[in-house]
Amino acid sequence: MLELAIRTSDEPISPGQYRHTATHAWWMGTWFADDELCVHYSEHLLQQWTPVDPRADWLLDRELTGQVRWLSGDGAAAVESGFRIADAWPTGRFRAPHGDFYAELHGNRPVARPGSWSNPTPGFLATLPQDPAAMLRRLIEDSPPGRGYTGPFPSAVDALRTCRVPAELRSVIYTALRTLPAVELGEAVNLDGERHPALVHDDGPVRTELLISPVDGQYAGERDTVRRVARVGPPVGTVVAESTVQTSVVDVLGSPPGF
Repeated sequence: MLELAIRTSDEPISPGQYRHTATHAWWMGTWFADDELCVHYSEHLLQQWTPVDPRADWLLDRELTGQVRWLSGDGAAAVESGFRIADAWPTGRFRAPHGDFYAELHGNRPVARPGSWSNPTPGFLATLPQDPAAMLRRLIEDSPPGRGYTGPFPSAVDALRTCRVPAELRSVIYTALRTLPAVELGEAVNLDGERHPALVHDDGPVRTELLISPVDGQYAGERDTVRRVARVGPPVGTVVAESTVQTSVVDVLGSPPGF
């Protein structure tokens, strides 16, 4: 049973401390060279410090390694037409309350965003049911299955990806997702070669493997693989997103674990 395979717990965190999240990822992006769609795949390193009180300052450190692969299209033509990976993603250090990191880039003041599956604020999390069947109904009500990347599984992953869902709710979500007909419990190897239990959602445009820490049941990354032929873009079987995520608690904003 899933409940026995995945145990969830949280490292204690106190006011004034921060939840540190380190992400190593390869993500897909697109570029048009004349009329041709070119799909690139680039390597990212991120660190985020999330305070207990969301009104306090959060910190995000985003870095590109410069490693780029071309999944489809003429990459050389894309470069000749002006493609630069540094222009595709904002990099540097961004500090703001409520995690509204890019507000100042657009000339705005950071504000608190409404709670949602992609932004699981304490208020939003308090509305979620503790029963797996009720949790699944809530996910379906909020995110009915549809075309593209919508549905209960993607919405749940949106929440888990923030690493802000507490242990008891993570357990309920995992159990709820396991009852979906397109979801199976399996294993997956992350970017560092470590093996993790995984919930595998084999439906829609991509096959998603949700990696789960075997230590505390925390979100540990994911992998998306093209499973349906598209008119343009990478062929079936191409990995278009992959990440490894580690979390810990630290005392100082901007300091990595162990300092």
